Amino acid sequence: MTPAGPPARPWALLAELTHACPLHCPYCSNPLELARRSGELRTEEWTDVLRQAAALGVVHTHLSGGEPLLRPDLERIVAAAEAAGVYTQLVTSGTGLDETRLTALRAAGLRSVQLSVQHSDAGAGDRIAGRPGAFAAKERAAALVRAAGLPLGLNVVLHRDNLDSVGELIDLGEAWGVDRVELANTQFYGWGLLNRAALLPTRDQLARARETVERRRERLAGRIDLVWVVPDYFDGVAKPCMGGWGAVSLTVTPDGAVLPCPAAASLPDLDPPNVRDHALAWIWDDSPAFNRYRGTDWPMTGPCGTCPRREEDFGGCRCQAYALTGDPTRTDPACALSPDHPLLRTLTDPESAPSSPPYVYRRPGASVP
Repeated sequence: MTPAGPPARPWALLAELTHACPLHCPYCSNPLELARRSGELRTEEWTDVLRQAAALGVVHTHLSGGEPLLRPDLERIVAAAEAAGVYTQLVTSGTGLDETRLTALRAAGLRSVQLSVQHSDAGAGDRIAGRPGAFAAKERAAALVRAAGLPLGLNVVLHRDNLDSVGELIDLGEAWGVDRVELANTQFYGWGLLNRAALLPTRDQLARARETVERRRERLAGRIDLVWVVPDYFDGVAKPCMGGWGAVSLTVTPDGAVLPCPAAASLPDLDPPNVRDHALAWIWDDSPAFNRYRGTDWPMTGPCGTCPRREEDFGGCRCQAYALTGDPTRTDPACALSPDHPLLRTLTDPESAPSSPPYVYRRPGASVP
């Protein structure tokens, strides 16, 4: 059992500056109920959040969204992070990034950029993103970032529609001069859960993609860092939620709610604390939301109570357990020992795999199926 005492200090902050976004990706993992722009934290509030985060131990922040470039005060937020001694990485679709804006962001202290890409083919990428011209905007953004001399990473959410092109996606990153390619298999939360039938890959697709990644990794060793995020539904092994619930990172949402992981807003009765009401140190150390599933000193159910892996995976992902079973305290069904694992075996069984329905795009006013 995880020993009692003060939790370790966090080192990472996901700063979700806005939920507004020019793209309409069907795998979006943001909550179904998005924060309104009128309720977003103001510049001075984000400045205070970053100051408190640095005092708590945070050294790295992803400035994310939605699309953070839609914040007209983004340069001031970057400058606030720099003043607090926090490394900043802009996580962006690239839409709206021009030379003037990037020059201002770099002058404010921006350290690196992570660019999202939906496909290696422009037409397919625009279709997945739900926006014509999205791929061209990303290509322009990549060129601007490289010309500015900033480190550039490519982030690709993998699913049935692009997994067979993983080699071409890596090649695209190489052509664009990236330093890192993160291949993140879709996590089925939020809007992504609604589109699971359209996005869920086959086992054969995953096996082929994994082999392709390993071949590219050998060829690109020392030049490009390739990160393969293992899909939860297929391997029979649960992974610790974000390195462990309330263990290494925290998320601040556009309206100031603080979460142990980006998807935790979906959990019932969590009542996440807000930076407008509480100090970040109290939220991390003492809030009921951050202590609810921290470590192993909580009422684990099923096989977790005696499993030797409980100090490694902490029972798996609470958000996934809730999404699949309706109960966040159950053993993550991704684990082969979970009594609910047959749910995933059924979903990933090639004999019962459904045909791919059309996407339900995340657009303003879109109805939830």
